[in-house]
Amino acid sequence: MKKLSKKFLVVLLASILLIAAGCSSQSGGSGDAAAEGKSIKIGMSFQEMNNPYFISMKEALEEAAKQIGAEVIIADAQHDVAKQINDIDDMIQKGIDILLINPTDSEGAEAAVIAAKDAGVIVVAVDAQAKGPLDSFVGSRNYDAGYLAGKQMAEDLGGNGKVAILDGIPVVPILQRVEGFRDAVSEYAGIEIVDIQNGKQDRAEAMKVTENMLQSNPDLDALFSVNDEGALGSLGAIEASGKDVALYSVDGHPEAIEAILKGGAFKATTAQFPRDQVRIGLGMALAKLWGAEVVPEEVPIDVELQTIDNASDFSW
Repeated sequence: MKKLSKKFLVVLLASILLIAAGCSSQSGGSGDAAAEGKSIKIGMSFQEMNNPYFISMKEALEEAAKQIGAEVIIADAQHDVAKQINDIDDMIQKGIDILLINPTDSEGAEAAVIAAKDAGVIVVAVDAQAKGPLDSFVGSRNYDAGYLAGKQMAEDLGGNGKVAILDGIPVVPILQRVEGFRDAVSEYAGIEIVDIQNGKQDRAEAMKVTENMLQSNPDLDALFSVNDEGALGSLGAIEASGKDVALYSVDGHPEAIEAILKGGAFKATTAQFPRDQVRIGLGMALAKLWGAEVVPEEVPIDVELQTIDNASDFSW
């Protein structure tokens, strides 16, 4: 975790405790802050749970909720917009006070956000932006994530080479990563993007797509994946092909860090801090629940490039 993130988190949590204490003193004998916290219901809808990134986020949420005696309801949308909307409707029926939404589709999630707000639920989007009347959004600086990976790739290639993009689902973070990557490599006249295909952020799918990319582009020099789960599938395809293709990605997945430290095809990943995101997202929601009239509309979380030179000290 970066120093700035730690400082922000400490200040935020201290502020929440002060708000909680204030609520307790005004409770008219209904109990202390912990007693009030026990009545809080927090729902979190994830776009998927088949990924260590989101598992670490879930764990951090459950730890934070336990500290305030809150109940947590978790749902896995499995990248299905209709399922996510239905899951959130079920949460609303169960009387949640807070909804943390990690949308599987930024635009498709709008109906769920509106339904929650109409029911008086505080709604904070985490990791991926969602359309609709949100109270706040907490997420990584995804443009920077793509830019840093692209810059590192271009420098490693000496400013010349043919590269490809392994794209993903159409949520705002993925679009921003691709935009940042494109802008970075566009600063080098000798870098040419020769292919872009969708690996759906899935390891097995990404492996198949990368195999096709390598066959269609026999002189490919490097590949950028929008996430590490897809990149790990690409890594399998690259290693099986025996080709000298460098790999760059975004996330900070434990297996990606391990692969980078081995010194093979995987050269760098721009790491995110999922635990920070969900803790701060919950902090925004609790501040609003406990009386704050205004919270930041958006809280960007810094990212950090991990290479063989510094990755040994990184973990989620």
